[in-house]
Amino acid sequence: MMHSLLLIMTLLTYNSCQSTRGNIDLVSNGNSRYVIVLPDEAGKHETKAAKLLQDYLKRISGASLNIIPEKTYKEQPGIFIGNTEHVEQFHSGKLKGESFFIATDKQHLYIRGGSGKGILYGVYTLLEDYFGCRKYAAIPVTVPTNKNLQLPQQLMDKQEPAFVYRETYYPAAFDNEYLEWHKLHRFEDLWGVWGHSFFKILPPKTYFAAHPEYYALVNGKRQASQLCLSNEEVFKLMVAYFRKAIADNPDALYWSIAAEDGGGFCNCDQCSKANAEDGGPQGSLVRFVNRVAAVFPDRQFTTLAYQYTAHPPLKTKPASNVYIMLSSIDAYRQEPLNNIPSAAAFRKDLEGWGAITDHIFLWDYTTQFTNYLAPFPDYNNLQPNLQYLSAHKVTGVFSQGSGDTYSDMAAYNSYLQAKLLWNPSLTTEAVTNDFLNGYYGKAGPFIGQYLQTLISTLHNTKTQLDIYGNPVNNYKNYLSPEAIDQYSNLLDKAEKSVEGNNDLLTRVYNTRLPLEYTVLQQSRFFGTEKFGYLIPEGSGYIVNPRWPERVRKFVAQCKQAGVKELSEGGGNADAYQQEWDTIFSRKWINSLAFGAKVTLLNPWSDEYPAKKERTLTDGLQGDKDFSINWLFIYGKDMVATIDMGQEKTIKEVQMNFLQDARHYIFNPSDIIIETSADGINFTPAGKQQPALLAEEDYTAASHTFRFSLPSVHARFVRVTSRCLQNVPAWRGAPSGKKAAICCDEIFVL
Repeated sequence: MMHSLLLIMTLLTYNSCQSTRGNIDLVSNGNSRYVIVLPDEAGKHETKAAKLLQDYLKRISGASLNIIPEKTYKEQPGIFIGNTEHVEQFHSGKLKGESFFIATDKQHLYIRGGSGKGILYGVYTLLEDYFGCRKYAAIPVTVPTNKNLQLPQQLMDKQEPAFVYRETYYPAAFDNEYLEWHKLHRFEDLWGVWGHSFFKILPPKTYFAAHPEYYALVNGKRQASQLCLSNEEVFKLMVAYFRKAIADNPDALYWSIAAEDGGGFCNCDQCSKANAEDGGPQGSLVRFVNRVAAVFPDRQFTTLAYQYTAHPPLKTKPASNVYIMLSSIDAYRQEPLNNIPSAAAFRKDLEGWGAITDHIFLWDYTTQFTNYLAPFPDYNNLQPNLQYLSAHKVTGVFSQGSGDTYSDMAAYNSYLQAKLLWNPSLTTEAVTNDFLNGYYGKAGPFIGQYLQTLISTLHNTKTQLDIYGNPVNNYKNYLSPEAIDQYSNLLDKAEKSVEGNNDLLTRVYNTRLPLEYTVLQQSRFFGTEKFGYLIPEGSGYIVNPRWPERVRKFVAQCKQAGVKELSEGGGNADAYQQEWDTIFSRKWINSLAFGAKVTLLNPWSDEYPAKKERTLTDGLQGDKDFSINWLFIYGKDMVATIDMGQEKTIKEVQMNFLQDARHYIFNPSDIIIETSADGINFTPAGKQQPALLAEEDYTAASHTFRFSLPSVHARFVRVTSRCLQNVPAWRGAPSGKKAAICCDEIFVL
């Protein structure tokens, strides 16, 4: 229905022009007099473009058009594809980059593209903008039926991309036809080496044991955290690597020379000197990249301006064949980058880089990496962001979403980003309406209301939208149970509107997944409270009998939607089911300290507040996610005093600590238990020294510690857990980074 309406509107527009210039009839009543004409020595993209057009014209109208070389062409109506001699009448010269034009005279149609896939983009644009076809996701193209196809005479539709590099990193973009249809790139196709590349080129497993001097000197010791960029052998090995890599992959446009993710940069004398002159590790980095780039002047190299290397160097300018890929990782996402306070440093860095180079790409972020399924309503920011970037010398954008796994509004995010990456002057509203009505059918208006309500609630509650956030922490603002009920009612209407259409109904079900995920995650947090997964029974609590089936249905829908992992580097749907199975299997522990008052000597982390001090006596145990049901204390000891209200007989104290080196969370070095009758005078009751991680281990695991007491009578229990003074050397912590402690519950038995 939507496509018929679009086609009617298009034809009405053309008919309004007939009084001045008329139309050409490409197909009339399912027949065509036209032939598709290719250059005599057509390239692969020109040939593919001609076949695509031939195929889709037949699918739309039923007409079969022949493809012929230009040398056999006679004076009949023609569709000229590519660099034919006939197209020269437009005097277009060499088109810039991947630009193209679609043109007509009084009888013929001409499509010409610039470099790369420009000619393909022209054909796909003809199919979409003029004939009503749509490619909404990694699904079959929506092709309308029309036995009569017209174009206005004297048409000239010339398009140039706003950005030379355009990538939206969502599942749809892994579909090759979608990629070409929407004029997108894939970094694997453009880069010979991508991203954080130091250790791809000089892997520590190969070199570190024999040559530690190739790697960073940190606090007087060589460690495999970064490379030593002043080491001459590192330069020679890097050059040798690229000689071979470029020879093996001569079609790659870019080659990355970039630091590893994290800190631990070299502070040897020579690296330190360069960094001092340029204001930080970006100095030695850009100098090194420039030096390698000089050996390969006809190649283009990229490096990451990311966290420790985000600031532009004070003295050194990137070489003419070096591209800077700046990251916007530190910005919150509830407002556009051009005015949100958290992006102030990013804006300053962008202006600084723009003052010394014209080659800037952006690595941007449009999902919540810690929870891919969390509702993440940043959708309206994309257009102002891209317009701002385009005005500040950014020529390429990697818009990092969830990759090949389904996430919140994945298909919509990809579609909107694709359209605006090509042309940021398109309006978000127009693209959104086109997508919602085409992809969801009659459910489209309700999905639109759902998205707008999400955005409005986010703004009205003044919520910070964090790419490393957690929907649990939003239980008081835009993801409150009350707000979720409101969203759910709109999706109920969406479901009802497409009853009987399994394809559309499945798309609505998938759209609901983020709400259901939020409810399930928050139920772990609420626990014994309203909206929790536990209900009272006798003197304790049991699992709500509806919850196992609810989780099972959620997991099944995740699999159908294509959820491969629920967070960056996290588990899949089966692993999520296993997490819940573990939770369901836990027996309630009747702790003497349940609900007791807790006093902390040192504060919890504002970023991961959980239930604050109540976390330690809410009866709930944590799992591998440190942001749920763990009391997170950064860089200081956890000293927690529990007041049970009256003197009780204590036989055991039990607690869990999380070890998650990836997030700098480690077991305490010491755990000390003390008891008291008055809260002033404490008596030692036990001490343990947990084993420390002696070697590299990034496994996240909960460790239980038990202390048996000889029937002590006390009202107060004090638990002191000593935070590690230094992060283990193998973790490669940046300067100033401290260890953290996470404790989930203190059980007093």
